[in-house]
Amino acid sequence: MTQPDPDVQRYLLTLQARRSPRTVDAYRRDLAALANFRGGPVADATVEELERWLASMRANGLAASTIARRVSAVRSYFCHLVLIGTRAENPAASLQLPRRARTLPRALSPVETERLIDAATGTGPRSLRDHALVELLYGAGLRVSEAVGLEKGSVAVEERVVRVLGKGGKERLVPLGRPAAEAVRRYLALGRPHLDRRYRPELFLNARGGPLTRAGAFLILRKLAERAGLEPTRVHPHLLRHSFATHLLEGGADLRSVQEMLGHADLGTTERYTHVSDRRRREVYFEAHPHARRKSPHPDASA
Repeated sequence: MTQPDPDVQRYLLTLQARRSPRTVDAYRRDLAALANFRGGPVADATVEELERWLASMRANGLAASTIARRVSAVRSYFCHLVLIGTRAENPAASLQLPRRARTLPRALSPVETERLIDAATGTGPRSLRDHALVELLYGAGLRVSEAVGLEKGSVAVEERVVRVLGKGGKERLVPLGRPAAEAVRRYLALGRPHLDRRYRPELFLNARGGPLTRAGAFLILRKLAERAGLEPTRVHPHLLRHSFATHLLEGGADLRSVQEMLGHADLGTTERYTHVSDRRRREVYFEAHPHARRKSPHPDASA
């Protein structure tokens, strides 16, 4: 459709009050995909059309996660239409979604993590910033959006605590280890003043004095990964969050505490990391234990 759908535009305006801009943009694209498929307004779609749309996405090889996201956007839109009285029922409610594969989060090993952190050593303003960024992403398990959204006063260096504004505007306090607190202290004292040309409130600034972006954080980690001898395409901010959770659980932390530090609303999301820890323990066992390494039992001479 070449012209914007006024009903969809009004719905997206209401959505902006409770969802992030990225989510609103994703819903806009997903609803436009259905409108293009049926060649008309989404609000007029029938159950049969939605089923054909679902079948076409499967036939085109779209990932199960993409299909699920698109259907979720359409369901939400029709819920809105039912709520305001435009539709009597939600035609997307009965759609059968493809089963999504349960993937385990990847994590760096403790040795790889130390190599990445060591790669950020330096005395220049940007090196001090990069070191503080990596230490916070790993030391506090922050999402990249949370890290770049921190302000100067978000980190209490002496108390070794970071105040994080997470998803849905929920605030949480996460303790910091001494290395992370020290890295932030050095950046605030020796690095950030040289970058702060615009008197910005954000903790992390780019080379021009503006706020560091998500894309900038990704680029920093890729450069550090290359310097550390790691695969650059494998290393990203969320990988450090995965590593934070995995290493805590491997070290004996309880699941509920890790959930609170990560800011997960659902304990089941945090439980994924227990599978990673269990898998790693099994790998270590089979690599290290003499009986586990034995290919076959020794033959009994008396038999």
